[in-house]
Amino acid sequence: MKNTSIKFLLFLFFLGGPFLSQAQKKSGGLALYTVRDDMATNARATLIEVSEAGYKNIEAAGYEDSKFYGMPPSDFKNLLGEIGLKPISTHQGSVTMENADSMIADVKEAGFKYFVIPVPPMGLFKYDQQTNTMSMTGGAANLAEIITTLGKKCEAAGLKLLYHNHDFEFMKDADGIVPIDYLLENTDPKYVNFQMDLFWVTKAGADPIAYFEKYPGRFKIWHVKDMDEKGRFAPVGKGKIDFARILEKKKLSGMKYYMVEQDMTFDGLQPIDAIKISHEGIRKIGFK
Repeated sequence: MKNTSIKFLLFLFFLGGPFLSQAQKKSGGLALYTVRDDMATNARATLIEVSEAGYKNIEAAGYEDSKFYGMPPSDFKNLLGEIGLKPISTHQGSVTMENADSMIADVKEAGFKYFVIPVPPMGLFKYDQQTNTMSMTGGAANLAEIITTLGKKCEAAGLKLLYHNHDFEFMKDADGIVPIDYLLENTDPKYVNFQMDLFWVTKAGADPIAYFEKYPGRFKIWHVKDMDEKGRFAPVGKGKIDFARILEKKKLSGMKYYMVEQDMTFDGLQPIDAIKISHEGIRKIGFK
């Protein structure tokens, strides 16, 4: 009996070895905005591909009518659990003061830790199609007040609020204020922290490390996406951003998670293939 038990345990070990090995290889996170079209077509199949590509965490960007990708929060959480993915953060661009409480409850029910403001909310974000430029109205002080109010609501619900940057926040506004600096200096880290998008910081001509040094501990999640020689989005490791240099300052920045993202793909590359290339890239660079 004793020998039989030992043999059975050894059988399980060798049988499970390959599966354990695959599980151990899973690392990092993916911003599902990258595969948004695929998610809209078949969320389950896409999430399976995300997992098979080697990712273990996800960031959502598909909330509408109190559902994530057409699923009630609990159903979406259960689906992620079935596939072996962890909900970490979610972009909630449609938040208002009127819907904030119900939205926060949905985010909490879906199992997320971070409630992310992807752009200035409530109509403050502006995009000019003619010039392909982004901007905001209302001023940095107004935005700081809004995200602080939302941050306090998140804190009360057991969530953390992050503000996600693009390039325009690093440029002086009409009053000579650099919005990202104002937000960092005029928000309480108990209620408001930041998701640093490394592509957009680079696009703005700013240095991520300089911000880590000036505002240590404030950048809880990074968006990791590369930039090609034309200044376009590229898979991680296929562009010119020195991620290894930035990664050395992970602790200083306060980074707890990172999410691979690629807003658009070019030259016939499909998003699903891009995330596989990026996962190999993050592995080679040294992201865990």
